[in-house]
Amino acid sequence: MISTTKIIFTKNIEGLGEMSIRSFDIETDIELLYSWVTKPYAKYWGMLGHTIDEVKAEYQEIEENPHHHTFIGMLNDQPIFLMERYKADKDIIAEHYDAKDDDYGMHILVAPVQKRISQFTWHVFSTVMEYFFSLPYVNRVVVEPDMNNEKIHVLNKKAGFVYQKNIELPDKVASLAFCTRYDFYTSL
Repeated sequence: MISTTKIIFTKNIEGLGEMSIRSFDIETDIELLYSWVTKPYAKYWGMLGHTIDEVKAEYQEIEENPHHHTFIGMLNDQPIFLMERYKADKDIIAEHYDAKDDDYGMHILVAPVQKRISQFTWHVFSTVMEYFFSLPYVNRVVVEPDMNNEKIHVLNKKAGFVYQKNIELPDKVASLAFCTRYDFYTSL
């Protein structure tokens, strides 16, 4: 089978290598994705008890949604994270705030740690943010992590996200936060 993935963003990180973001291919990436989302560290992803077919069905639904897309992050050509981008005003999140046309939401899941690398998750997170703000149609990034996910709150705040309120979503109580291009680049 020929892969249909394509690189959409690349960044060189001194001392680490080339971090890139590529499109997701459900046929070639699903086993890898399944191995990530069903591990205990990924409990906030909500798929711990899912079968591979259930994970594939959920990601098939995402891929068929014209406003929600999945990507794989790579470090030196090795898959290291999952990233989702969605148009916030076309998502359930828009029921909880005044969503703008140039608001985009994101989800990030870093692969299980093979070897500890200093500042690794920050490199992933900041690469994703730079990708979002490289898109001329994105003015603000929206996140809605589980209110109990302390690790992601630390990264969000470091990147310049401003927390607004907690909201009830179907699968969690989430902390709604926003980051503009200005907020992100002044936080660095």
